[in-house]
Amino acid sequence: MSEARGVLLPAYVLVDESASMGPYVDDLSAGLVSLCEELRAAPMLAAKLRLAVLGFSDDVRVHLAVADMRQETNLPRVTVRGSTNYGAAFSDLAGRIPTDVRFLRDQGYKVHRPVVFFLSDGQPTDFGWKRALGKLTDRQRMPAAPNIIACGMGTAQRQTIAEVASRPEFGFIAQRGADLGRAISEFFHALTASLIASSQALNSDHPQLVVTRPEGFSIVLDEVTP
Repeated sequence: MSEARGVLLPAYVLVDESASMGPYVDDLSAGLVSLCEELRAAPMLAAKLRLAVLGFSDDVRVHLAVADMRQETNLPRVTVRGSTNYGAAFSDLAGRIPTDVRFLRDQGYKVHRPVVFFLSDGQPTDFGWKRALGKLTDRQRMPAAPNIIACGMGTAQRQTIAEVASRPEFGFIAQRGADLGRAISEFFHALTASLIASSQALNSDHPQLVVTRPEGFSIVLDEVTP
């Protein structure tokens, strides 16, 4: 059997593009540009990552497929439209991630569990989102089920973000009344730091996902129910 070409961490940036994000579209685009430029400036680390950028509203739009940022020349830019359909986002990932992982493995790479960085400024407007999330995160039915880092701001509720996050320490909520433009900037700073640190850890004896808390966000706690 031939040796693997290396190890990869597929990372998905999933951002809310609903109409309420309209005033902050420039902040979202600036954050994405900054992320891509930071990865390009660290080619040894970028070599271990494959980055995808998706925007969700009534549907999902692909702004960047799983890309090697050492070679990618296009910069993703978001657009805003429609409502906040969480289910559309999670259903898309449930179909997309296994295909991407299979493609990378077929290229000869070892692939670590994908990670999704989720950002929303509001509550889901659809009723089936929990079912879609359950399918995405069911590791028995979907071995490549991702870790989800969920960040909420604006009218997003703590309990909702806690449910989206795949682990309690992976859910973050911005302070009430926080400037959303600043919150978006801090989300991308933390995302970049998390990816760089995780990439550094991939070839260690103990590879791990490193998650940085965005400045101005707190860890959400889910409610214990009977």
